[in-house]
Amino acid sequence: MSLAVYSHPDMLGHDAGHAHPEQPARLTAVVDALRDGAPGLDWREAPLAAREDLARVHPDRYVEALLQAAPREGRVQLDPDTALSPGSLPAALRAAGAVIEAVRATGRGEHAVSFCAVRPPGHHAEPERAMGFCLFSSVAAAVRVAQAEGIAQRVAVVDFDVHHGNGTQAVFESDPDVLFLSIHQAPLYPGTGDPSETGVGNVVNATAPPNAPRELWRRLFETRLMPELDAFAPELILVSAGFDAHARDPLAQQQLEGEDFAWATRAILDVARARAGGRVVSSLEGGYDLQALGRSALAHVQALREG
Repeated sequence: MSLAVYSHPDMLGHDAGHAHPEQPARLTAVVDALRDGAPGLDWREAPLAAREDLARVHPDRYVEALLQAAPREGRVQLDPDTALSPGSLPAALRAAGAVIEAVRATGRGEHAVSFCAVRPPGHHAEPERAMGFCLFSSVAAAVRVAQAEGIAQRVAVVDFDVHHGNGTQAVFESDPDVLFLSIHQAPLYPGTGDPSETGVGNVVNATAPPNAPRELWRRLFETRLMPELDAFAPELILVSAGFDAHARDPLAQQQLEGEDFAWATRAILDVARARAGGRVVSSLEGGYDLQALGRSALAHVQALREG
């Protein structure tokens, strides 16, 4: 089976503002890189997430508040970094819907591995708070769908975005059936994710200082995250695939190149084959240098396809 990729042009309609780093060109860069560099992918249309699926993570009052706040023109600022434009909610609903549908299709046996080329990102969105460019916690909602529908009970989330996935951690830190693993720069926004944050023994945070060498990042990933992932023996692995730890990224100070993301992807797939029947659903999070983002996403998807 070819690698499934979920996306939708509606996600280009989210406009966070002039010169905002989370811009429509990000998705264009990823889609163009994949279409040019990885022919033969199984492109699939991302559906709109259903409110009942979002409600597995976000109270209905939060979803309704976003729907009511959505402007017909201009923008509504939710926090200094996060805004709603007329196209924002369709984009965010498609982003969440992509990950949810990818999980469901995995459960139906249509594919073992998939990638969701989506925006806006989701891993900073807390159950009742939009923040950090994020509106809905897409990966978290997909995990809850997997559990509710019997696709997988024990689920792991590996987050290698350079910023800590505080929203994902907030959803799962009391659930022993979900393992949350994050490697991120510290100090850096949002200021969470200290290694002392362990949930109920199901949260592992590995931190790299600014300007850390690539070798340190790889060592932390290999020695702190992967043994925990293997020991947890998940039935399904989701990946929050942020590419903003790249050396070119303007919002952080890490030194990774595309080959490092491919290396990390192969490590995740090794565990997936041994523990999870090879089942991996990956979803785009951050990455704000367009050239680096396209190249890194392509390296990630090529490694996924090898699996």
